[in-house]
Amino acid sequence: MTNSALNCIIIDDSPMQRMSISKMVSTHPELNLVGTYPNGIVAQQDLISNQVHLLFLDIEMPIISGFDFLEELESMKSLKHKPQVILIASKADYALKAFDYTITDYLQKPLTKQRFFIAVDRALKIQRQITGISEEQPYILVNSNLQKVKVPLNEIKWIEALGDYIKIITNNKSLLVLSTMKNFMTRLPADKFIRIHKSYIVNIQKIENFCSNSVEICDNKIPMSRNRKNDLQNIMEPY
Repeated sequence: MTNSALNCIIIDDSPMQRMSISKMVSTHPELNLVGTYPNGIVAQQDLISNQVHLLFLDIEMPIISGFDFLEELESMKSLKHKPQVILIASKADYALKAFDYTITDYLQKPLTKQRFFIAVDRALKIQRQITGISEEQPYILVNSNLQKVKVPLNEIKWIEALGDYIKIITNNKSLLVLSTMKNFMTRLPADKFIRIHKSYIVNIQKIENFCSNSVEICDNKIPMSRNRKNDLQNIMEPY
């Protein structure tokens, strides 16, 4: 956990869902779980007594729905700092209504780790803007041409398999690195990169468009396995 970790709570009437989300929270180094609750009423005291930055809120709850709780949250005068909210629902039908509220993201069950991390990344960026903390640009070090090269992650466009080597294509150069695709994928953040083909890993943020068998990055068409289209589509959907 880092000093910039977000204190978060989970509100969901399903014990299984609370457990599932808790496990995802525990795998993220910048999240600190303060508590889990079956409804918003019992969570209010924690929101008042603790500094909570992020709330994972289920919409479909019997005692008080997620939308009702959002309205309660707005009227809580004892709450000095309003937390960011990531809404969670079992279907996409509520997405349109969600736009009526100030939320950070909208996740549809069943949650995937990659989509969950994307939502958390949005919350972290917003929190840094609020606190004025500058965001460090993450990078990896690779051995290329007998040198150690620092490669910022946000400059990588895609990675291509070339026999015993991989080729890293960045915004302004290409690097040849001795590595397997499987091993190199473990060095990349799961919320930023996805393996779309046995020979290609792509930077999700660099994708301009995609179809059933390819993605396009900077006017380059990269082949995609058909069974990865749904995975990519889930990640690319903003809500």
